[in-house]
Amino acid sequence: MSVKLEADIQVIWMLLFQIVADIEKRIAALIARHQLTPPQFYVLKTLMEHGGSCPIGQIAREHHLTNATMTGLVKRLEIMQPPLVKREQSAHDRRSIMVSLTDAGLGRFEDVRDELMNHVKEMVTFLDEQGRENLIEYASFYVMQVVHKFPVSDVSQS
Repeated sequence: MSVKLEADIQVIWMLLFQIVADIEKRIAALIARHQLTPPQFYVLKTLMEHGGSCPIGQIAREHHLTNATMTGLVKRLEIMQPPLVKREQSAHDRRSIMVSLTDAGLGRFEDVRDELMNHVKEMVTFLDEQGRENLIEYASFYVMQVVHKFPVSDVSQS
């Protein structure tokens, strides 16, 4: 490996780590203003991505959590006032529990999402049109080259 490549790898790693840490802190702080934890928000987001309802086991798998851990997360969302989700036995498989967004859960998700989008808008206003296009191009390249070619399941097995 060349010295330049090794140096580039170190800089890229440092920058990516700083970006991820910064984004995690910003998202956690914003979500906390809506009386949610990041894992709770991600459960609401997953439900939205599945049309508002999903088996609890599927949510757990998508978040790489155990069913027991996901059950605890869902229970905390269910006992909020007003409840953000509800659990029901699946009509198709009596062993499966379906989790659904309530109107309050949908509203909370939309409030957080809208605030997140406004925050992103504020953060990219310092870029001109070309800068935004470059950022989109680099981020898209990352997604195509890293996320799709090296999924997390492959990384954990190496």
